[in-house]
Amino acid sequence: MSMIQEFKNFALKGNVMDLAVGVIIGGAFSTIVNSIVKDLIMPVVGLATGGLDFSNLFVKLGPIPETFKGNIGSYKDLQTAGVAVFGYGSFITVLINFIMLAFIIFLMVKFINNLRKPNETEPAATPEDVLLLREIRDSLKNSPRL
Repeated sequence: MSMIQEFKNFALKGNVMDLAVGVIIGGAFSTIVNSIVKDLIMPVVGLATGGLDFSNLFVKLGPIPETFKGNIGSYKDLQTAGVAVFGYGSFITVLINFIMLAFIIFLMVKFINNLRKPNETEPAATPEDVLLLREIRDSLKNSPRL
């Protein structure tokens, strides 16, 4: 079998296609969650903490170059200038994004699992092999003994 044929068989398997769809949807879903955290949750958290902006929390580790023309209190400006900064506020924002994403995925999986549960008001269907064994049992009970 040629390598191209092997690759074609591999790439067109259901699992690979499912994975590709999952990655694409996951990327789009991540963008939505990032927007929820950045645009909806973080402003409320900032308001509750007295206007604290997590993304601008950092510790300057290196010297500021003589040619620096930005805001010395801006994490983004210092990063752009190549100053070594320890941006723990950015990490806090990413961590909150992750927790929100994980929680939303948890809720989605829980919802899907609830949809998949059999309805408890309906009795589960008896398996076919059990029905066959019952039929054999009943037939043996009704047959004359030798």
